[in-house]
Amino acid sequence: MPKYVLWGSYCDNVLEKRAPYRQAHLDRLAQLKQDGQLVTLGPTQDLTQVFGIYDAPDEATVRRLIEDDPYWQHGIWTSYNVKEWIQAF
Repeated sequence: MPKYVLWGSYCDNVLEKRAPYRQAHLDRLAQLKQDGQLVTLGPTQDLTQVFGIYDAPDEATVRRLIEDDPYWQHGIWTSYNVKEWIQAF
C-alpha cells in the first residue's frame, strides 16, 4: 500500500488551544495506528508544524483521515500538504 507524507501548520497559541481536543486527537491517532493507517505523527520541536506518515490506498483517503481529526476540525491544524512517498529504505 502507498505511503503518504503530511506536513501541516499549527495555529498560534497551540498549547492552550489544543487542550480541549487533545485526548480525542490522541485516542484517534492510537486507533489509526492500531488499524495500520498511521505510521507516525508528531509536531516539530518549535510546535509550528506537524509531520506524519500514513499508509493508505490513495491520497483522498489520507485527506479524509486528516480532515476527520479533531485538530483539523477545530482549527488547531491550519493548513496541510500531502505527498505520496516512496520508501527507499
